[in-house]
Amino acid sequence: MDRTVTRFLFVGLPALLALTLAACETPVQVQKFPEMTFAHLAPISLDVANVEVVARYQPPMKAPNVDHLVPTPPIKALRRWAADRLKPVGRSGTAQLVIHVASVVETPLEQKTGLKATFTKQQAQRYDFLVEASLEVTDARRRGRAEARVTRFTTMREDVSLNERDRIWFKEVEAMMTDFNAEMEKNIRQYLGAWLK
Repeated sequence: MDRTVTRFLFVGLPALLALTLAACETPVQVQKFPEMTFAHLAPISLDVANVEVVARYQPPMKAPNVDHLVPTPPIKALRRWAADRLKPVGRSGTAQLVIHVASVVETPLEQKTGLKATFTKQQAQRYDFLVEASLEVTDARRRGRAEARVTRFTTMREDVSLNERDRIWFKEVEAMMTDFNAEMEKNIRQYLGAWLK
């Protein structure tokens, strides 16, 4: 056999095969999630000059926490909530949204074994969502505080895709923030009425 042909067989065919396989691969589509916003809700007008966000919670960025992997991390959602809902309309005083916890924690679930388990898709992970924050208002004459704590959890099957996992995470954070918004607004009206305009 000619050396040129031999070289083509050993070099050209693997390269051609790799190109053919690459062309057949379906690229993984990157999901785009809507921006989580609260701008559609009427702002809560407070008789203060400034609104600040103080994050006492720092995401661990490692297991078992996965909050940093969620499409809209809870800490980001809380910051957005404060920006959209809390409106300073006074001349003095400060309102601080203090973020105590904004976590998503993953816990592996015990798997059944045996023949029946082989043919059953089992729940493999549990995810616990938690946000806890307080709104602390201070001016020259008084201090006030309202707080809210909301939890949710979900489980996922062992065969869930990464895209489906992200969709579930997004929906859970969205639902949790809906509950947080209702709870915090109720408590603001109950405990911080003196600062409402």
